[in-house]
Amino acid sequence: MKLAGLDYFDLSSHLSDNECMVQQSTREFVDNEILPVIDAHFEGGTFPDNLIPKFAEMGFFGINLPKEDGCCGMNNIIYGLVCQELERGDSGVRSFISVQNSLVMYPIHAYGSDAQKKKWLSLLASGESIGCFGLTEPDHGSDPGGMKTKAKKADGGYILNGAKMWITNGTCADISVVWAKTDDDVIRGFLVEKGMDGFTAPEMKHKWSLRASITSEL
Repeated sequence: MKLAGLDYFDLSSHLSDNECMVQQSTREFVDNEILPVIDAHFEGGTFPDNLIPKFAEMGFFGINLPKEDGCCGMNNIIYGLVCQELERGDSGVRSFISVQNSLVMYPIHAYGSDAQKKKWLSLLASGESIGCFGLTEPDHGSDPGGMKTKAKKADGGYILNGAKMWITNGTCADISVVWAKTDDDVIRGFLVEKGMDGFTAPEMKHKWSLRASITSEL
Protein backbone atom coordinates (compact mmCIF):
# COMPACT_ATOMS: atom_id res chain seq x y z
CA MET A 1 0.00 0.00 0.00
CA LYS A 2 1.47 3.31 -1.06
CA LEU A 3 1.76 6.14 1.44
CA ALA A 4 -0.87 8.80 0.94
CA GLY A 5 1.15 11.18 3.09
CA LEU A 6 0.62 12.41 6.63
CA ASP A 7 1.13 16.08 7.44
CA TYR A 8 0.02 16.58 11.03
CA PHE A 9 1.58 20.04 11.27
CA ASP A 10 0.39 21.25 7.86
CA LEU A 11 3.97 21.85 6.75
CA SER A 12 2.98 21.55 3.10
CA SER A 13 1.10 24.85 3.34
CA HIS A 14 4.46 26.55 3.94
CA LEU A 15 6.15 24.91 0.95
CA SER A 16 6.42 26.27 -2.57
CA ASP A 17 4.92 24.40 -5.51
CA ASN A 18 8.40 23.29 -6.56
CA GLU A 19 9.22 22.01 -3.08
CA CYS A 20 5.98 20.02 -2.97
CA MET A 21 6.66 18.63 -6.44
CA VAL A 22 10.14 17.39 -5.52
CA GLN A 23 8.83 15.89 -2.28
CA GLN A 24 6.10 14.03 -4.15
CA SER A 25 8.43 12.75 -6.86
CA THR A 26 10.84 11.48 -4.20
CA ARG A 27 7.96 9.81 -2.36
CA GLU A 28 6.96 8.02 -5.55
CA PHE A 29 10.58 6.99 -6.15
CA VAL A 30 10.73 5.44 -2.68
CA ASP A 31 7.45 3.59 -3.29
CA ASN A 32 8.45 2.29 -6.72
CA GLU A 33 12.21 1.72 -6.49
CA ILE A 34 13.28 1.30 -2.85
CA LEU A 35 10.47 -0.33 -0.88
CA PRO A 36 10.03 -3.32 -3.25
CA VAL A 37 13.68 -4.38 -2.81
CA ILE A 38 14.90 -3.06 0.52
CA ASP A 39 13.74 -5.96 2.71
CA ALA A 40 15.93 -8.41 0.80
CA HIS A 41 18.92 -6.09 1.00
CA PHE A 42 18.38 -5.50 4.72
CA GLU A 43 18.21 -9.22 5.43
CA GLY A 44 21.21 -9.94 3.20
CA GLY A 45 23.31 -7.06 4.50
CA THR A 46 23.77 -5.63 1.01
CA PHE A 47 23.36 -2.21 -0.57
CA PRO A 48 21.14 -1.76 -3.68
CA ASP A 49 23.96 -0.32 -5.79
CA ASN A 50 21.95 -0.79 -8.98
CA LEU A 51 19.92 2.22 -7.81
CA ILE A 52 22.92 4.60 -7.84
CA PRO A 53 22.36 5.74 -11.47
CA LYS A 54 18.70 6.33 -10.62
CA PHE A 55 19.68 8.41 -7.57
CA ALA A 56 21.78 10.56 -9.88
CA GLU A 57 19.00 10.80 -12.45
CA MET A 58 16.67 12.06 -9.70
CA GLY A 59 19.25 14.71 -8.81
CA PHE A 60 19.81 13.42 -5.28
CA PHE A 61 23.59 13.96 -5.40
CA GLY A 62 24.58 17.59 -4.80
CA ILE A 63 20.95 18.60 -4.76
CA ASN A 64 21.66 21.91 -2.99
CA LEU A 65 24.99 22.72 -4.65
CA PRO A 66 25.41 25.15 -7.59
CA LYS A 67 24.52 24.20 -11.14
CA GLU A 68 27.96 25.29 -12.35
CA ASP A 69 29.35 22.35 -10.37
CA GLY A 70 27.09 19.96 -12.27
CA CYS A 71 24.53 19.91 -9.46
CA CYS A 72 20.86 20.88 -9.14
CA GLY A 73 21.16 24.23 -7.35
CA MET A 74 18.05 23.66 -5.23
CA ASN A 75 17.50 24.99 -1.72
CA ASN A 76 18.15 23.35 1.64
CA ILE A 77 14.45 22.83 2.27
CA ILE A 78 14.24 20.59 -0.78
CA TYR A 79 17.32 18.71 0.37
CA GLY A 80 15.67 18.12 3.75
CA LEU A 81 12.42 16.97 2.17
CA VAL A 82 14.27 14.52 -0.08
CA CYS A 83 16.15 13.05 2.89
CA GLN A 84 12.92 12.78 4.88
CA GLU A 85 11.28 10.76 2.13
CA LEU A 86 14.36 8.58 1.58
CA GLU A 87 14.54 7.83 5.30
CA ARG A 88 11.06 6.32 5.02
CA GLY A 89 12.53 3.87 2.52
CA ASP A 90 15.60 2.94 4.56
CA SER A 91 18.11 4.66 6.84
CA GLY A 92 21.01 3.08 4.97
CA VAL A 93 19.87 4.47 1.63
CA ARG A 94 19.32 7.92 3.10
CA SER A 95 22.72 7.74 4.78
CA PHE A 96 24.40 6.83 1.49
CA ILE A 97 22.95 9.92 -0.17
CA SER A 98 23.42 12.38 2.69
CA VAL A 99 27.07 11.35 3.13
CA GLN A 100 27.67 11.89 -0.59
CA ASN A 101 26.02 15.31 -0.37
CA SER A 102 26.84 16.86 2.99
CA LEU A 103 30.07 15.16 4.00
CA VAL A 104 31.84 14.76 0.66
CA MET A 105 30.52 17.10 -2.02
CA TYR A 106 29.92 20.07 0.25
CA PRO A 107 33.43 20.08 1.82
CA ILE A 108 34.99 19.84 -1.64
CA HIS A 109 32.73 22.65 -2.89
CA ALA A 110 33.37 24.88 0.13
CA TYR A 111 37.03 24.20 0.90
CA GLY A 112 38.59 22.30 -2.00
CA SER A 113 40.98 23.73 -4.55
CA ASP A 114 39.72 24.66 -8.01
CA ALA A 115 41.42 21.54 -9.37
CA GLN A 116 39.72 19.31 -6.79
CA LYS A 117 36.32 20.84 -7.51
CA LYS A 118 36.78 20.42 -11.25
CA LYS A 119 37.90 16.82 -10.91
CA TRP A 120 35.38 15.51 -8.40
CA LEU A 121 32.12 17.43 -8.15
CA SER A 122 30.66 16.51 -11.53
CA LEU A 123 31.71 12.87 -11.08
CA LEU A 124 30.08 12.73 -7.66
CA ALA A 125 26.92 14.48 -8.91
CA SER A 126 26.53 11.96 -11.73
CA GLY A 127 27.09 8.99 -9.43
CA GLU A 128 30.12 7.91 -11.47
CA SER A 129 32.18 8.36 -8.30
CA ILE A 130 31.20 7.73 -4.69
CA GLY A 131 32.69 9.38 -1.63
CA CYS A 132 33.00 8.80 2.10
CA PHE A 133 33.89 10.88 5.17
CA GLY A 134 36.60 9.58 7.48
CA LEU A 135 36.32 11.11 10.96
CA THR A 136 35.29 8.41 13.47
CA GLU A 137 38.14 6.39 14.99
CA PRO A 138 38.31 3.11 16.95
CA ASP A 139 39.47 4.62 20.25
CA HIS A 140 37.74 7.99 20.44
CA GLY A 141 34.67 7.74 18.21
CA SER A 142 33.74 10.99 16.49
CA ASP A 143 35.52 13.24 19.01
CA PRO A 144 38.14 15.21 17.03
CA GLY A 145 39.92 16.10 20.27
CA GLY A 146 41.11 12.52 20.67
CA MET A 147 42.04 12.02 17.01
CA LYS A 148 45.10 9.80 16.52
CA THR A 149 45.35 9.85 12.72
CA LYS A 150 48.41 11.88 11.74
CA ALA A 151 49.35 13.74 8.57
CA LYS A 152 53.06 14.34 8.00
CA LYS A 153 54.30 16.74 5.34
CA ALA A 154 56.24 14.99 2.57
CA ASP A 155 57.47 15.75 -0.92
CA GLY A 156 54.43 16.39 -3.10
CA GLY A 157 51.85 16.22 -0.32
CA TYR A 158 51.28 14.42 2.96
CA ILE A 159 51.64 10.91 4.37
CA LEU A 160 48.65 9.87 6.49
CA ASN A 161 48.93 7.26 9.21
CA GLY A 162 45.94 6.04 11.20
CA ALA A 163 42.61 4.23 11.10
CA LYS A 164 38.95 5.17 10.84
CA MET A 165 35.90 3.09 11.77
CA TRP A 166 32.14 2.96 11.06
CA ILE A 167 32.61 4.84 7.78
CA THR A 168 29.53 4.89 5.55
CA ASN A 169 30.30 4.17 1.87
CA GLY A 170 33.96 3.45 2.67
CA THR A 171 34.43 0.22 0.73
CA CYS A 172 32.76 1.50 -2.43
CA ALA A 173 34.22 5.02 -2.24
CA ASP A 174 36.43 6.39 -5.01
CA ILE A 175 37.37 9.38 -2.87
CA SER A 176 37.59 9.71 0.91
CA VAL A 177 37.55 12.95 2.89
CA VAL A 178 39.90 11.92 5.70
CA TRP A 179 40.57 14.05 8.77
CA ALA A 180 44.00 13.99 10.40
CA LYS A 181 46.20 16.04 12.72
CA THR A 182 49.26 17.71 11.23
CA ASP A 183 52.60 18.12 13.00
CA ASP A 184 51.40 21.42 14.50
CA ASP A 185 48.39 19.60 16.01
CA VAL A 186 45.90 21.22 13.60
CA ILE A 187 43.09 19.05 12.19
CA ARG A 188 42.86 19.20 8.40
CA GLY A 189 40.90 17.36 5.73
CA PHE A 190 42.62 15.36 3.01
CA LEU A 191 41.28 13.77 -0.17
CA VAL A 192 42.45 10.17 -0.35
CA GLU A 193 41.79 8.39 -3.63
CA LYS A 194 40.96 4.72 -3.92
CA GLY A 195 44.04 2.68 -4.80
CA MET A 196 46.60 4.96 -3.16
CA ASP A 197 49.54 3.11 -1.63
CA GLY A 198 48.84 1.82 1.87
CA PHE A 199 45.12 2.62 1.80
CA THR A 200 42.47 -0.07 2.34
CA ALA A 201 38.76 0.03 3.15
CA PRO A 202 37.47 -3.38 4.31
CA GLU A 203 33.73 -3.67 4.85
CA MET A 204 32.36 -4.27 8.34
CA LYS A 205 29.93 -7.20 8.30
CA HIS A 206 27.26 -8.67 10.62
CA LYS A 207 25.76 -5.37 11.78
CA TRP A 208 22.45 -5.30 13.61
CA SER A 209 21.51 -1.88 12.27
CA LEU A 210 21.90 0.02 8.98
CA ARG A 211 22.24 -3.37 7.35
CA ALA A 212 21.55 -2.09 3.84
CA SER A 213 24.37 0.45 4.23
CA ILE A 214 28.01 -0.14 3.34
CA THR A 215 29.99 0.47 6.54
CA SER A 216 33.76 0.22 6.55
CA GLU A 217 37.09 0.66 8.22
CA LEU A 218 39.67 2.92 6.58
